[in-house]
Amino acid sequence: MHAVVVGAGIIGLATAWTLADRGWAVTIVDPRPGEGASYAAAGMLAPASEVVWGQSPLHPLMRASADQYPVFAERLAAASGHDLGYTQTETLVCAADVADMASLRELSALQRSLGETVELISGTSARTLEPALGPGVSAAVRIGGDHSIDPRRVTAALIALMSGSIVRRHAVALVSDGRRTRGVALDNGQNIQADQVVICAGADTGSIEGMPDVPVRRVWGDVVRLSAPQRLQPLVTRTIRALVRGRAVYLVPRTDGSLVLGATTREDELAGISAGGVHQLLRDIEQVVPGVLECEITDVTARARPGSPDDLPLIGRVDDGCVVSTGYFRHGILLAPLGARLTADLAAGEAGDAETLSIVASDRFAPATRKEERV
Repeated sequence: MHAVVVGAGIIGLATAWTLADRGWAVTIVDPRPGEGASYAAAGMLAPASEVVWGQSPLHPLMRASADQYPVFAERLAAASGHDLGYTQTETLVCAADVADMASLRELSALQRSLGETVELISGTSARTLEPALGPGVSAAVRIGGDHSIDPRRVTAALIALMSGSIVRRHAVALVSDGRRTRGVALDNGQNIQADQVVICAGADTGSIEGMPDVPVRRVWGDVVRLSAPQRLQPLVTRTIRALVRGRAVYLVPRTDGSLVLGATTREDELAGISAGGVHQLLRDIEQVVPGVLECEITDVTARARPGSPDDLPLIGRVDDGCVVSTGYFRHGILLAPLGARLTADLAAGEAGDAETLSIVASDRFAPATRKEERV
């Protein structure tokens, strides 16, 4: 059996690897593998920290995928020989001042109600753990189960494993025989036939002819990468997340000593880096980890993340020959093990997790209008 996977972000690559591991021949179509939203991502594996009021269906998905990460990372590292930058160091969620403390208390109560193990500590105790925290930090929540990984290393490992299967072209349309999808058309005029087509094109899903109007919106995010001067290393030893006047900001240390600062969330027409967004990130993190202002900026990235109306993934069948897996919003890295398995199960026609698939069903919103296909 042969599958064409359109999209080489972490979801597409992990799905392709999963199918290949099950004995499928796989072709991956993407002009720039690993350079989309996954390239910008910080890689927080944080089902507790990412809890949001009103999104209760999302938490069990995040928790289930986080629980799968140790095995996923171990298998990928062993198969590829790559260091994935995977760390199981805890996360510290801080309140930048007394005004943010009430929000932090509410968050910790919600986390506990969902079964997460968290510990609310004072600002003084937080500074004992992380001396670089600023004097205004009034409280923090320790979350031992929220970890991190380096998405750039993960996608590089997957690309190395699947390098012989990658076609660096744009997929512009689904190819149909009038009853079901039979392949994809590329921007060079070539068609690739397949038993199954798997669309993991993220925010570009709607640009493919023949796809239904899947409700995916572009949510831009700006992310800054930094290097601390030698005298300050390590600036922090755990992922630091914070509320600063109600705004969320994070700082993720990498195993190579670098830091990732993020991330804005904007739905505007600016496809490049937002000067205002970067300014806000630096201003907010200064309130939490002042030493960041002594760091060198080594990279600034902006990418569009695929958001659904309820911020849950969209995974389901388009027809008997096509599956779509998109809409992961900020959670694509965290949800990669779970999303890849669910998507591969659908493509392979294997019995999967019916309950979870119903939660993320791609047709759960208004009936989709199918665009014209190529025959």
